[in-house]
Amino acid sequence: MNTVTPIATDTSADAMKALLDRQKTSFLREGPPSIETRIDRIDRVIALLVDHKDAIAAALSDDFGSRSVEASLLLDVFTCVGSLKYAKAHLAEWLKPEQHEALFPDAVAEVVYQPKGVVGILSPWNFPYQLALAPLAGILAAGNRAMIKPSEVTPASSALMAELIAGAFDETEISVVQGGPATGTAFTSLAFDHLIFTGGTAIAHHVMRAAAENLTPLTLELGGKSPVVVGRSADLADAARRVMTVKTLNAGQICLAPDHVYVPEESVEAFAGHAVAAVGAMYPALKENPDYTSIVNARHHARVQGLIDDARAKGAGIVEINPAAENFSQQSAHRLPPTLILDPTEDMRVLQEEIFGPVLPVIAYRDIADVIDRINAKPRPLALYYFSQDRQEERRVLDNTTSGGVTVNDCMSHVTAEGLPFGGVGHSGMGAYHGKFGFLAFSHPRAVYHQSKMVEAEYMMRPPYGEAMRGFLAAAICK
Repeated sequence: MNTVTPIATDTSADAMKALLDRQKTSFLREGPPSIETRIDRIDRVIALLVDHKDAIAAALSDDFGSRSVEASLLLDVFTCVGSLKYAKAHLAEWLKPEQHEALFPDAVAEVVYQPKGVVGILSPWNFPYQLALAPLAGILAAGNRAMIKPSEVTPASSALMAELIAGAFDETEISVVQGGPATGTAFTSLAFDHLIFTGGTAIAHHVMRAAAENLTPLTLELGGKSPVVVGRSADLADAARRVMTVKTLNAGQICLAPDHVYVPEESVEAFAGHAVAAVGAMYPALKENPDYTSIVNARHHARVQGLIDDARAKGAGIVEINPAAENFSQQSAHRLPPTLILDPTEDMRVLQEEIFGPVLPVIAYRDIADVIDRINAKPRPLALYYFSQDRQEERRVLDNTTSGGVTVNDCMSHVTAEGLPFGGVGHSGMGAYHGKFGFLAFSHPRAVYHQSKMVEAEYMMRPPYGEAMRGFLAAAICK
C-alpha cells in the first residue's frame, strides 16, 4: 500500500500573498532579466532534475505505491529537461523584436516581448514534475518569476520539489508552496500576472472564477475524453499495440491517454484480441511488475473500478487483461489490470466521465460519418488519434472535428514535438504552451512605434483638414 507521507501544513493566504509581493518587488526592482540570467535559471532547473533524478523517481514511486522507475525518468525528468534545453537553444531567436510594416517608409513598427512578471503554476498529481517544471521553460525564457503549488495527492514528490527548488533558487525567483485544497483555493485567488492550471475541467471552473477577480490571464490544460478512430484501412495489430502502450503507460493516468476507441464493427473482436496480445507482450505479469504503475491511491482505484462495475451491471462485455491470471484482491499497491469495455452504451459512466485509468471502451461503428457526428456531439477533446492508410478519409476526419492536437497512426506522439503547441480547446483547455508557444504565452507582446520624420506624419491628423486630406481619403478608401 502507499506509504503515508504527511501533507505539509497549509501555506496561509497571507503568507502566499507576502511571497508574491516579494517576487513582484524583486521583478520590478531588477527589471527584465538579461538573456544570460534567463539561461542561468533554466540551467539550474535542468541541473536539479539531472542531479536528483533517482530521488525524484523514488519519491514518485512512494506516492503511487509503485511506479515504474523508467517511466518516471522518461516522463517526469527527460521530458522536462528536453523542454528546458529547447527553450535555451532558441531563446536568442525568440527575443528578437518583430518588425512590421508602418504607414510611413522611415517609421519603425515592432513588437517587443516583455516578461509579464510572476506566473503561478497549479500542477496535478499524475506527472508531478513534468507538469510543474516543464512550464518553467517558457516562463523563465520569457523572463518571469514563478510560484508553484504542486498537488497534495503526491506529498513526497511535492516535498522533494520544494526542497530542490529552495536549494537552487532564491524565493524571489522560483518558490514552491505546499498544502491541501485550502492552499490551492487561496493560490488561485492571488493576483498573479499569469496563471497556468493543469487538472480537471470541474476544478477549472473554480480556478477561472477566482482568476477573474484579479483579471489574471489563464492557461488551462484540462484533458478530457480523447477518442481514437481506427479506419478500415488501418493495421489493426499495430493500432491495438500503440493504443494499449499509451493506455497502460502510467496506468492510463494521463490527460492525453486514449479514452475510448471507435473500431469498424466487423473488426471489434480482432482488435480486442490484438489488444490482449499487446498487453501480454509488454506485461507477462502485472501484480508485482515494476514496469506496471499502480493507481495513485485507494480512492482513485475505487473510482476506476466503479466505472468497470457500472458498465458490467448495464450489460457491457468486460475483458480483463490479466496475462498471468493473478489475484488482485491482495496486493502491495493499487494496481488495476487493463480492461476492455465492449459494446458500451451512452448511459454508462465510462462514456460520460474522464477515465484516467487503464480502462478502454471499444465502440463499434459502421460508417465514419457516424463517428464524426459522435465526436462532435461531445465536448472538444485534448487530443484525437486516427489510425488509417486512407489519406482522403484522414482529411475528412481531421477537417470535420476539433481537438487540441492530433496524432495520426500513434497516440500522444504530437506532444513529443517541442515546437508544436500543446493545449486544449473548449472544455479541454484554453491557451497553449511548449516551445515558442510557451514563450509567447508567458510574454506580453508590446507594440513599439518610432514615428517618421516626414512632415506628412505630423500634419496628417491635424486640422484644419483641406483638399489634400480629402484627396488622400478619396484615393485611400477604395475597393
